Amino acid sequence: MIHIAICDDEKGFVAYLNGLLNQYAAETGKEIKVTAYYDGMELIEKYDTTIDLIFLDIQMRLVDGLRAAERVRQMDEKVGIIFLTTLTQYGLEGYKYQAANYIIKPIKYVRLKAEMDSWVKKHRKDDSPAMVISNDTGRYKVFLKSLRYVETFNRNLLLHTEQENIICYKSMKEMEQALQGKGFIRCHTSYIVNLFYVKGVNKLELELITGEIIPISQPKRKEFMERLADYWGDML
Repeated sequence: MIHIAICDDEKGFVAYLNGLLNQYAAETGKEIKVTAYYDGMELIEKYDTTIDLIFLDIQMRLVDGLRAAERVRQMDEKVGIIFLTTLTQYGLEGYKYQAANYIIKPIKYVRLKAEMDSWVKKHRKDDSPAMVISNDTGRYKVFLKSLRYVETFNRNLLLHTEQENIICYKSMKEMEQALQGKGFIRCHTSYIVNLFYVKGVNKLELELITGEIIPISQPKRKEFMERLADYWGDML
């Protein structure tokens, strides 16, 4: 199923676009779920990390589409965004937020179908595994390939991703189980590391390709080195 969000403060247009998407679903046989938001603030506050694609109006009264996209990108690095606008000058600015495209209103079905076909084709190729993390600031979709390591932090966990650091309220044991068999290993009581980012090991420390240094505990060193050797062997 494809979960699509429409964020636009014109309720008539939301209903119209929903109709076009229903037509696309009927013609292609794809299962589509549509969620409507009527302002950028509503999208931010009620963001659902199961959303695959957002049709996002740039000009809205409270929080405009560009500001909403900036916040959405912090919570979800991969969700597709197609900007909707009546002004062509907004197009290039939208690409700062990794927009898939932008569409000038009013939108016709032929254009909608072309955009959906293009997005579906790309989305099929980029189905990366991810986990959803919830904390006091919101819900975040964390793609495992961007997660460098996890460490304990003030009785919680801190996830270090390529984009930002995210607080998680799971226990280290729960996180270890969630990442089991996915290229991660617990190298220390307080650390789980993504083997993809390991550059080298020196005694009781490992260096990541980012230059960061992570400790290895003596009891876990033997298992870590065996797992790393297996991983590097598979990569060669």
